[in-house]
Amino acid sequence: MSAETIESRYRVTGMDCAGCGRKIDTAMRRLAGVEDVSVSVSSGVLKVQHGGAVGDDAVLQQLRNLGYEGEAENSVAKTEGQAHVHGAPGDDDRPWWATAKARLTAACGLALLLAYALGSAFPAIERYVFLAALAVGLIPVGRRAISAARYGTPFSIEMLMTIAAVGAVFIGAEEEATAVVLLFLVGEMLEGVAAGRARKSIQGLTALVPKTALVEVDGITTEIPAETLVIGATILVRPGDRVPADGDILEGAGEIDEAPVTGESVPKRKTIGDPVFAGTINGNSVLRVRVTAAAADNTIARVVRLVEEAQESKSPTERFIDRFSKVYTPAVLVVGALVAVVPPLLFGGVWSDWIYKGLAILLIGCPCALVISTPAAIAAGLSSGARRGLLMKGGAVLETLGKITAIALDKTGTLTAGKPVVTDIVAGTRVGSAVLALASALETGSSHPLALAILGRAKTDGVQTPPASETQAIAGEGVEGVVVGERVFLGAPQAASKRASLSPAQDAEIAAFNAEGKTVSVIVVDKDVAGFLAMRDEARPDALSGLASLKGRGIRLVMLTGDNRRTAEAVAAGLGIEARAELLPQDKLRIVKELQAEGFVVAKVGDGINDAPALAQADVGIAMGGGTDVALETADAAVLHGRVQDIPDMITLSKSVMGNIHQNITIALGLKAVFLVTTVLGVTGLWPAILADTGATVLVTANAMRLLRWKPST
Repeated sequence: MSAETIESRYRVTGMDCAGCGRKIDTAMRRLAGVEDVSVSVSSGVLKVQHGGAVGDDAVLQQLRNLGYEGEAENSVAKTEGQAHVHGAPGDDDRPWWATAKARLTAACGLALLLAYALGSAFPAIERYVFLAALAVGLIPVGRRAISAARYGTPFSIEMLMTIAAVGAVFIGAEEEATAVVLLFLVGEMLEGVAAGRARKSIQGLTALVPKTALVEVDGITTEIPAETLVIGATILVRPGDRVPADGDILEGAGEIDEAPVTGESVPKRKTIGDPVFAGTINGNSVLRVRVTAAAADNTIARVVRLVEEAQESKSPTERFIDRFSKVYTPAVLVVGALVAVVPPLLFGGVWSDWIYKGLAILLIGCPCALVISTPAAIAAGLSSGARRGLLMKGGAVLETLGKITAIALDKTGTLTAGKPVVTDIVAGTRVGSAVLALASALETGSSHPLALAILGRAKTDGVQTPPASETQAIAGEGVEGVVVGERVFLGAPQAASKRASLSPAQDAEIAAFNAEGKTVSVIVVDKDVAGFLAMRDEARPDALSGLASLKGRGIRLVMLTGDNRRTAEAVAAGLGIEARAELLPQDKLRIVKELQAEGFVVAKVGDGINDAPALAQADVGIAMGGGTDVALETADAAVLHGRVQDIPDMITLSKSVMGNIHQNITIALGLKAVFLVTTVLGVTGLWPAILADTGATVLVTANAMRLLRWKPST
């Protein structure tokens, strides 16, 4: 790649199968100045990398040469690691019946009906009217075949069709040839419908984001296009409105329906400081939100972008099918030729009969159903997962997930929420609610995680926080101040014991909490122990059930954490898994390598920078949704909504996709094998032959589309 490389993106219409993608890839690489080409049939995107010498006109003309239409989407200039993007995405929103393929299919169908009518009325011109009807469908197909051969793809599906149709004319089967071409065009049109449906299933997410937003500046509210929102802007979200951008709540609280984005059926309670996502629906309260991401970088835009990029990455099965099909099509031509000439030459067969059978074999051998069997299923699987917050960066990742035999999980932020909470309130000389009130009074205004845990519990329990004065932090001990005329101290048990006497029973209870990995803060009021609070970063609500689901599949689970051994073992014991504690990033990497050396296929799940090396080493790295950008970039997959249950769901989706692929391959090859035998035996002819191909293609595509309706079983 040169010092400065331009990556130009184009939205291609009419590119509906892997064969189309290969033709475009081959033709684009023949353009002078092109350095690399990437074609995503699933998303309808063509990327061309060049040194700046290849213009949009040249690329679009090459597409037109092959019979496709295109539109320049944007260009990315990459210089010394920086990228600058220009342009806006475009899309073909025409209904399927208004596409060029649908119009050609309709014209060919009408021509065939007219030929039947005229042929019946005027038998003398029957041959000529069928030839005219054949020309309506075959000439465009033949032109595409010649163009594909001219630009590097001689063995295309169009070439097989053209040879078969022309050959049929020479043996007097022009009526069948016309019907065969019509069935071929119907199959192509159905491929286009299915491909468009898969494409829109993920692109439709962008429609969830409203077009306009209410921006508040100096108390004045103005409606502006949502795509022009800048980071830091304050927006007003009214009850029932969709949130126009990712952001944090500045004012207000209420229920947010995240179902359109996450699939979660129960609305979530959100309050000041909580994040909200573009496309979600505000409930019955007014919210003021500070924008944290531009339109191009909001959660939905990132999901769409990652899925489109993922669909360009081929799985091992897909790469094998691609290699196989490159040999398969020329081999079919050879077999068809041998069937046509060997029996008449060596065994005295009738030339017209065996040429007819040879032409039928060409149609049976069309590789469309076989080639589309894998990418159609993978594209549908990736789209279905993305709509539920399960992002996988390509078919290879999707395929490997189903083979996982061991999972290493981070603790903080992965198995736990990453935020400590008050788990226990123990009364001393004061009742529990008074203990909590005194503690929250001293911690008001603090941003320390333990302080936030105390304040959060007070808010949840509806405890009124009295005012505090003369508050001061005492280094290494805690915080002290005056609350309602009483001097109050809040701190570690060792520091509290300098100010008040802890009873043996209280010492034992504190030791028991410590053994469970909990942090204890003692409240002392005028030399008396008022009580104490125990706090811990608790496991996520679904962690136990999610891990149980994984163990039920026979997957080995191990928790890797940099936290102290006592806390780690307490959390792991509650979840029923093995723990490795006090680990540095290189230790986590070493353990993943050791598991791989033992023969395990390893997934690593984490959310922090210290997880990045292990995420990269693992067979599949999975980032939790609230994680750092480093973790998300390094990982192969992401669980956007931070649910542990999403990990077994992701594995289930992988197995569903691979099962679908195996079904598709069986359908594609099975139908061809059956009709190959019946054709050679003379039982079936050209019509059933093209139905074997078109029918298999439609069945395979329809089977793959079932994955768009996939839902977790749990």
